[in-house]
Amino acid sequence: MNNYGSDQKSALEAKIDAQKIAFAPIVFQAVLSLRNLKILEVLDQNPDGLTPDEISKKVKISKYGVKVLLDAGLSAEVVILQDQKYQLSKTGYYFIHDQMTNINMDFVQDVCYNGMFYLEESIKKEKPEGLKVFGEWPTVYHGLSQLPEHVKKSWFAFDHFYSDHVFKLVLPILFKNNVNKVLDVGGNTGKFSLECARYNPGAEITIMDLPGQLNIALQNAKDEGFENNIKGHPTDILDHTKPFPEGFDVIWMSQFLDCFSEENILQILKRAYESMHENTRLYILETYWDRQRFDISTYCLNNTSLYFTAMANGNSRMYHSEDMIKLINEAGLQIENIIDDLGISHTLIECKR
Repeated sequence: MNNYGSDQKSALEAKIDAQKIAFAPIVFQAVLSLRNLKILEVLDQNPDGLTPDEISKKVKISKYGVKVLLDAGLSAEVVILQDQKYQLSKTGYYFIHDQMTNINMDFVQDVCYNGMFYLEESIKKEKPEGLKVFGEWPTVYHGLSQLPEHVKKSWFAFDHFYSDHVFKLVLPILFKNNVNKVLDVGGNTGKFSLECARYNPGAEITIMDLPGQLNIALQNAKDEGFENNIKGHPTDILDHTKPFPEGFDVIWMSQFLDCFSEENILQILKRAYESMHENTRLYILETYWDRQRFDISTYCLNNTSLYFTAMANGNSRMYHSEDMIKLINEAGLQIENIIDDLGISHTLIECKR
């Protein structure tokens, strides 16, 4: 098993890092305000730098407000101060120009921030206690269509950003062997099913999901002119008494199993196994924190796990690949192939009966 991190810091370095963690929520809000109030933007537009007075006039915020945020920005290293003028740092640049940084920040602010206050309670109860800031649902998936519009927008932007980059890469793999019928389990808004239909207009795709989500996906399919290719199979996937539909060449699960506890994953995989024939292939696309090329990817995934704890369902996470492989084997499935480094941090596991 790989080791992660080291403990070679001096006592002073360790204490400094501890203070950064202690103030991290405040730093986050300061940088968010610097971005949202356009302070970083005007610095980006003026690379030679601006004084606080000049910034105040451009963004129409008081000099006090500008200066207190800039002071925090200096400590967060998103701005620098040269000859009494503030400039955007390299780190600050990403809060203006990098899509992933902004999607992550919006997701943390809009979806997670208030609910994370209940993380400790969620850990104790194994329930998403933070979700109550939005509504009384057992999981975020039951209430997804009812979330406030800005929250829903940030949730879907986060979900789609990481999956959309990989869909086109996996389609040639999925359709390599005369595939005509695809079961898209947990199909969400139907984006993957639409990609399948575009890639192979003769394919028949069935989305298996909660009725609320399924209605959105089928409407999206209709809007794109693929209502004849894409059908629905409404079900509560956590009702383990309900079998999977049969007769499919491919069963597809993308960023799906990480939404469930290990006990539920095992039951889902067993039901998938029972529905498969000898030529069916089950594909599991996930981001495993132990199979990342970069430490920052592992950092992001491990913190995303806490979203599942406090906001999504209280008992799922971004898994270690060995945990998932163990569950796959326990369900009676055989792993034929594992492909790492697909898109942004994804791994594809291909299984057969």
